[in-house]
Order: sequence, then C-alpha cells, then structure tokens
Amino acid sequence: MAKELSISEKYLMYEESVQNHECDIDFINDEYAKIYQKKAVSFREDFGGTAAMACDWVKQSPEHTAWGVDLDPEPISFGFENHYAKLNDEQKTRMQYVQGNVLERRDFKADIICAFNFSYFIFKKRNDLLNYFKIVKEGLTKDGVFFVDIFGGTECCQELVEETEHDDHSYFWDCDKFNPLTGEVLYYIHFKKDGIKFNRAFTYDWRMWSIPEIKDIMLDAGFSKVQTYWEGEEEDGTGDGEFTMSEEEENCESWVTYLCAIP
Repeated sequence: MAKELSISEKYLMYEESVQNHECDIDFINDEYAKIYQKKAVSFREDFGGTAAMACDWVKQSPEHTAWGVDLDPEPISFGFENHYAKLNDEQKTRMQYVQGNVLERRDFKADIICAFNFSYFIFKKRNDLLNYFKIVKEGLTKDGVFFVDIFGGTECCQELVEETEHDDHSYFWDCDKFNPLTGEVLYYIHFKKDGIKFNRAFTYDWRMWSIPEIKDIMLDAGFSKVQTYWEGEEEDGTGDGEFTMSEEEENCESWVTYLCAIP
C-alpha cells in the first residue's frame, strides 16, 4: 500500500518550503513605520491557514495582537497544535483564530491586514476581488495598511514543473494549465520525501492577476495610494531579499514582490 502524506507532514513541508515569516514581518514593520512614523501593533492574517505568521506577530511585544482568518478547519487545527500551542499563556490571550470567510465583516479593526501566498487569486472575477478589497479597507484602523504579495514573470503561466530541494524533502511547483482567454490557471504543489513522491498535496485553481490590475482594483476599492516594490539582485542575478519601492523594472523569468495599499 502506498504511503499517504499525513496532515502534519503536509503543512510542515509547506511552511518550510514557501514561508519566511521573519522576513515578512520585518518588511511590514519597516514599511509601516515609514508611512506613519510609528509601529503597528494589531495584525490580521487573511487566508491565514495555519496562522503561523499571526502567532509570530504577537511574540514581538505585550502590545501586539493578531487574528488568523481562514475558512478551512484543517490548517487551523494544525496551526493551533503546532504554533498557538507554543505561545506562552500571556501571548495566547493576544492571538485568535477565526474560522470564517474573508468576505465577512469583523467586529475588530487592525493596523495591518495581509493576504499572502497569493491567496486572493482565488477570486476570479473583478467584482469579487473588488468587494474583498473594500471589506479589507473597512477592517483597517485609521492608520492602517493592506499588504499583499504577488508573483509573475515570463514563466509564471508556462506549463512546467520546478523542483526545489530542502534539507529533508523536495518541493515541486507545478503549473498544470493556463487559459490565456480567461487568465485562469491551475497549480499544484507536490512533495518528495524519503524517495516517495506525494502528488497534489495542494491544489490552486486561480486567476492570474497582474500588478497593474491589482493596483487599479485597490484604488477602485477606495485606497488612496498603492505602493509597489521590487527585489534587489545579487551579483549572480538571484534575488537578495531586499525590497524597495519602484515604478519601473525589467521583467524576468520569475519574480515575487509586495504591494502596499494605504487608505
């Protein structure tokens, strides 16, 4: 009988492969301070999954509060057992999981709302994405900021499989299908561990949005300004992990960057 990938293994390998909360939080803190000349303390992670980032957020100080919002109980359960459980008792009082739809309005506001890992690509219709951005804006404090990440490049819609090796497993990013007439794209994540391949551990049925489209929709949602960033390069052409505001860049095979929407 073929070995099945456990829920715990699936999320552990996912987080190791694609997430870097320390860098994300540093970037968010730095940019927020540049905008408002103060620090952000409240944070809402939409499409939060395991909400590992929200759990990391409250570790910064006794002032920091966070919510992780996701519709799926499976990653929430993993996150509760593997991230929330590692917080101390005082930190736990400042971190809350919310199982629900990001399109629902909340009874709290946050200095920062983020939608990372391209999760908002799940909205394929412009009006649906516009509605989500409007709800986000309502959920921000007066001095709030909305951050998203986005990816692109000449290879982003090509049908190909990219493998990345990690310490104890391999990660595969699989672009299975792209429809140029609708922008719809189908991606899979596969893993390989101990010589065993686990296909389609995660499936993403998305619309491929561009930076100009996202900026326009954010502005239509009522945000006053949208800042775009670009990653610097090492001498060998690879990204250096440093993102700065920019309005003109050369396209490349693959890039990942941030957008920041200010009310």
